[in-house]
Amino acid sequence: MANYTAADVKKLRELTGAGMMDCKKALDEAEGNVDKAVEILRVKGQKGVAKRESRTAENGAVVSLIADDKKSGVLVELKCETDFVAKGEKFLAVADAIAAHVAATSPADIEALLASEIESGKTVRTYVDEANATLGEKIVLDRFAQFSGGYVAAYMHRTSPDLPPQVGVLVELEQENAEVAKDVAQHIAAFAPKFLSREDVPEETVANERRVAEATAREEGKPEQALPKIVEGRVNGFFKENCLLDQPFAKDNKKSVQKVLGEAGVTLKRFARFRVGA
Repeated sequence: MANYTAADVKKLRELTGAGMMDCKKALDEAEGNVDKAVEILRVKGQKGVAKRESRTAENGAVVSLIADDKKSGVLVELKCETDFVAKGEKFLAVADAIAAHVAATSPADIEALLASEIESGKTVRTYVDEANATLGEKIVLDRFAQFSGGYVAAYMHRTSPDLPPQVGVLVELEQENAEVAKDVAQHIAAFAPKFLSREDVPEETVANERRVAEATAREEGKPEQALPKIVEGRVNGFFKENCLLDQPFAKDNKKSVQKVLGEAGVTLKRFARFRVGA
C-alpha cells in the first residue's frame, strides 16, 4: 500500500507543477518522501526535455516590468502546455525573473537574450530548460519587447480571473500622460492593431490589398469606371482595421485614435501587444 497521502500528491504538484500521475509515480519510487520525489521529478524532467520539444505550448502568461521613473519598460511572454502550470507560482517566478533580466541587460533580440547569462554560469536558455525539467512541461520563451526613452506604460488583461494575464500591451509616448497611455493600451488590447500607422505597412502588403480589392470588385461585376474609387475605399478600410492611428477609438468610436492623441497633445511612438499563443 502506498505510504503517502493525497495531501502529499497535492504538495508535490504545487512544488513541481508536474502532473498527478507523474507525482504518484515519483512518490512510489521515493517511498513517500516528498523531498526525494522532487529530486526524482527533476532528474526525470531533465531527461524528458527533448521528448517535450514536440509538444505544443499554447498556455502561459504575459508579464511586464515598468521602471519607477516610467521611462522604460519590458513585456515578456512565457508559454507552457497547461493552465495548471501557467498559474503556478514557480512558472510566474521564472517569467518575472526573465523580465527583470531583460530590463537590466537590454538584449538586442531573442537569440541574444537566450544566450545571455541570467545567473552565474547559467544562460537564459539553460534557465528555461531547467524550468522545463522542474515543471514537467515544455516551456517556451520566444519573444519580448523593451521600450525606453519616452513615457512607458503597460496594460495587462486577464481573460480568466484564475489565470495570469494572457494579453499584455506596452506603449511608449513622447510626453507623459498616464490616462491616455492607459486608454490607448486598453484599446490595443481589445482591437489588436497590426501596425502603428499607414506608413508602417509594408509596400508589398498595400499592393496586395489593392490587387485583392480590384479582383474582388471585378468578380462582383462593378463598373470599370468605378474601380479606382472602390479599390481606394477598400484599401482605406484595411488601414482603418489594421493601423492603430486609423482605428475608431474604443471609448468614442466617432474619433480615431490619432484624433484622441492629438487632442491630448501627445504622440505615440510605438507599441507591442502579446497574446499568449497568438
